[in-house]
Amino acid sequence: MPAAFLGHGSPMNALERNRYTEAWQAFGRSVPRPRAILIVSAHWYINATAVTTMAYPRTIHDFYGFPPELFAVQYPAPGLPALFEEVSEAVKPNWVGADTDSWGIDHGSWSVLRHAFPDADIPVVQLSINADKPLEYHLELGIRLNALRESGILIVASGNVVHNLRGMDPSRPDTGFDWAQRFDEAARNIMLDRPADALALTDQRDYGLAVPTPDHFIPLLYLAGLAAASSEGAGTLIDGYSYGSLSMTAYTLGISCPGADSGSGGTAELPDGVPADGTNI
Repeated sequence: MPAAFLGHGSPMNALERNRYTEAWQAFGRSVPRPRAILIVSAHWYINATAVTTMAYPRTIHDFYGFPPELFAVQYPAPGLPALFEEVSEAVKPNWVGADTDSWGIDHGSWSVLRHAFPDADIPVVQLSINADKPLEYHLELGIRLNALRESGILIVASGNVVHNLRGMDPSRPDTGFDWAQRFDEAARNIMLDRPADALALTDQRDYGLAVPTPDHFIPLLYLAGLAAASSEGAGTLIDGYSYGSLSMTAYTLGISCPGADSGSGGTAELPDGVPADGTNI
């Protein structure tokens, strides 16, 4: 079963049709129907490693200040409580908790899934990012999770390789600052050729600007771990930038997605009244 890292950008992409959302659609069309989707979202960043186990996860609107149309979006995919046991077994000796009611499907997940799998008929389970663990832990967890792909589980990670909200420049909707481009290119070179070395990105000179907080970067480590475990090189689904300081680059593993970069239009614009520093996302 394939896997992917999808750069999700603004929540408004959930409502837009642009080259990024069309790439996510191409990915969804190309994937053999999975038994379930296990997704690691930058927006479930807590002090534990947990898996959602509710039968009907709620759609979480974890932002504010956006238009009513975005808050009206629902992604009513079922859960798959039984997947908890499979994840627990795959990541041993690491411990995983069962989240029965506190989370659901957050916008880091549904903003991309509603384009890739618009029918919302494939079970979705989220895996939290444990903020207490070092980066090495997440790369190792990705390696261990690779076993689930053999049993029909599609693993998706959602974040942004470059994610500096306080550095956003609304006058640059579709371009990246020099430092953002350098770091994104360094990440691409590693992901395509030597994903096991993904932690070397922390030594890259632009790491501090590109990754001021680790939440959106860590999902990339899960795909790097999957790629390292499977000895497959990742492929670039699409690349690009948003507001100077965000990378929209997305990667796939084990799949070709024809037409993924054939769309037009840049990432979604920030609505009026939404702070340019992203403090409400």
